[in-house]
Amino acid sequence: MRLLVVSGRSGSGKSSALHLLEDEGFTCIDNIPVTLLPALVEQILPTASQQQSDFAIGIDARNINSNLNQLVDFIDSGSIPRANIQVIFLDSSTEVLLKRFSETRRRHPLSDESTGLHEAIAEESEILAPVAKIADYTLDTTQLSLHELRSAVKRLIVGEQSKGMAIMFKSFGFKYGIPIDMDFVFDVRCLPNPFWNQALREQTGLDNGVTEFLSAEQDVNDMFNDICDFLQKWIPKFEQNNRSYLTVAIGCTGGRHRSVYMCERLAKALKNDYKNVQARHRQLGTH
Repeated sequence: MRLLVVSGRSGSGKSSALHLLEDEGFTCIDNIPVTLLPALVEQILPTASQQQSDFAIGIDARNINSNLNQLVDFIDSGSIPRANIQVIFLDSSTEVLLKRFSETRRRHPLSDESTGLHEAIAEESEILAPVAKIADYTLDTTQLSLHELRSAVKRLIVGEQSKGMAIMFKSFGFKYGIPIDMDFVFDVRCLPNPFWNQALREQTGLDNGVTEFLSAEQDVNDMFNDICDFLQKWIPKFEQNNRSYLTVAIGCTGGRHRSVYMCERLAKALKNDYKNVQARHRQLGTH
């Protein structure tokens, strides 16, 4: 079991960090009272011991009836080995926090009729001091954009265990309409068509006869190389933008031969560099 405690001053990016961790497979619980942590761990520990489980909890200054020193006591209690607990604290300069609240017009959780924004930010620093003191990682988000923040958290916490972006190749037939849930669409109707070969007509792009026919065509290989080079160049840019999914559609006339073959070949090529690559074929009934 791995437990992450994510904390920080309001406006520093705690919620964005939790969303990123959720995308990476963590079970996330935000703003849980520290006093409930022992009961939570007691409930999830049996399941977590049977399988690799990752949990992230958000702790902030709104903690109900709790002194955050109790978090230190919980960590020191040994109910979870210290090596399995990490505390990440996000912070930013007061000037930037003031600007962020002004731009978003959000209300600071500690401000009220008698407490202005400056006072609320200062009070929050005092409340969160016990958490900041024991943090394994402190991330200053003053100069970070949202995308940079998510990338920093992924690099710092998830590291090489990141699931990465899921890449889906989908073949389809133009005669049945273009799919609407695509990021890229490539048209391969200009390539030689196995349909006109009587021996190959009833086969699909998954069968050896069709794959051998298309692999022998220079135009097919040129098209494959061009699409593959394009994707290899631009997929990293989408990953840096913290995209979770990328869907590439390949279309031919009927969606059974050329598009199927090209999807399968591209998926196989990209599996060398990316963990989560799949191929689906609409006209073959594998959506």
